Amino acid sequence: MGISRHATARWTGDLKSGRGELSTPQSGLLDTVRYGFNSRFGDEKGTNPEELIAAAHAGCFSMALSAKLTEAGFPPESIDTRAEVDLSMDGGPQLSAIRLKTHAKVPGIDAVKFREIADDAKQNCPISKALSAVPLSLEAELDS
Repeated sequence: MGISRHATARWTGDLKSGRGELSTPQSGLLDTVRYGFNSRFGDEKGTNPEELIAAAHAGCFSMALSAKLTEAGFPPESIDTRAEVDLSMDGGPQLSAIRLKTHAKVPGIDAVKFREIADDAKQNCPISKALSAVPLSLEAELDS
């Protein structure tokens, strides 16, 4: 079973003074959401590609971790993940690092087993695989 999702982007104008709009027509969640140079490199309201990659990675990793914990007999009560995506300008713009930071409440699991499962989820969630050219780190902590 495969799925296909799509999003659309429209850009008008030059890089610095132009503006863009992003939409996710299938879900309707994003509907002409603004993005631009100043929302990417400054503090203007709007989104940017790195923020969207971070959201996708945090969500995908959390789902993968939940699935792997459940498969191992430790269904989680909660998983909270923060993904940080760095854009470097050295040698031209490129993603230079992704840091996943997760806290999970998982009854009955010890820290060693949790870390083993979290590392597996980090390596095997679809977004991690798609971004494998970017250095990826993981901080994984159990909440009591």
